[in-house]
Amino acid sequence: MDQASGAALPRPEPEVSFRRMELDDIPAITGIERESFTAPWSPEAFLNELKHNHFARYIVMELDGRIIGYGGMWTIIDEAHITNIAIREAYRGRGLGNLLMKELLRTAVQYGSRAITLEVRVSNEPAQNLYRKFGFKPSGLRPRYYTDNQEDALIMWADLAQGEAES
Repeated sequence: MDQASGAALPRPEPEVSFRRMELDDIPAITGIERESFTAPWSPEAFLNELKHNHFARYIVMELDGRIIGYGGMWTIIDEAHITNIAIREAYRGRGLGNLLMKELLRTAVQYGSRAITLEVRVSNEPAQNLYRKFGFKPSGLRPRYYTDNQEDALIMWADLAQGEAES
């Protein structure tokens, strides 16, 4: 609180950094997966993505040298498909998802993407709200997409204005 006006002071953005995911990051990433998803990806899935998928782009978010989040996507021609995005449970609710999403969009533009898509559980309103902030709009459903409970996935798309995501 600002003593003079009584208004809440804006929270400073945490000093996070981003870098390309490396093989040595897989144990930390799979830990975040287990905290975040009921059907987490295996270490082998990430190993395959990093070593064999030439379309894969995975980044990690660090705070004080510790991995606290990550995101991944495939960039194919002029489209990107977000495969994963997650923040460690202890760091959620601090606006870090916004920062991670900005970095994913910036990276997609850097690789020439003009549009981006993802799937999200129909019940995951917080994630859908985050994606809507970045211009994602619902465009369809994938029935029984999630193998753990057969929940439908909402397909969302956003246009990427070249240069816009770089700010």
